[in-house]
Amino acid sequence: MSGRLKGKRAFVTAASAGIGRACAIAFAREGAYVYASDINASAFDDLKKAGVAETFKLDVLSTEAVNEAAKHTGKIDILLNAAGFVHHGTVLECSDKDWDFSFDLNVKSMHRTIKAFLPAMLAAGGGSIVNIASAAGVLKAAPNRYVYGATKAAVAALTRAIAADFITKGIRCNCICPGTIETPSMLGRASAQGPDGMKNFVARQPLGRLGTAEEIAMLAVYLASDESSFTTGGAHVADGGWTL
Repeated sequence: MSGRLKGKRAFVTAASAGIGRACAIAFAREGAYVYASDINASAFDDLKKAGVAETFKLDVLSTEAVNEAAKHTGKIDILLNAAGFVHHGTVLECSDKDWDFSFDLNVKSMHRTIKAFLPAMLAAGGGSIVNIASAAGVLKAAPNRYVYGATKAAVAALTRAIAADFITKGIRCNCICPGTIETPSMLGRASAQGPDGMKNFVARQPLGRLGTAEEIAMLAVYLASDESSFTTGGAHVADGGWTL
């Protein structure tokens, strides 16, 4: 442990798997007191073994539940928003229900957590908010990612709005735009495509491999830490060259 986040308190959503899990563990490894939350509590024991201080079940679709979580934790220094869902299809395959669910989970959940945790951050003099967006939608269109791309573009805009509104109040807000990252969710989508699914996902990455959740977590550590104190409002790309 190098202590890059020593003395800081961090709250992470969607921490049971994928990027959220990797960020929670990386934050703890760098010395932060980490609150890891997820609607799925199955991986919480492993998170505690990895150094995460507290874990609890949280449905980020519930404003009441998010507000209660903020009351429980009190002041935090870092908020990492990783909850999200990848809808597959064009506009023709996107029902009103698909649209509403995608925006509720991918965007409104961030609105809920930021609104709940920001007042204590402001009262304490500052903090860092890191939102997980995507290279898809923010920088480039991806086939069959119609509503997903729309939600991630909204995350980037939300991020800039928070950064602009609170830039003089000690609050920094950035988003990370990953390319194809090997996570349980991504592996499930590859499997659904059949025997060539994984090969197709790898083929679209110019580096010739998928990214790892741990690589994204290292960027999140930087954005959460005081090392990035002059950085706010940015969409930080880690996509293996996909958008070049």
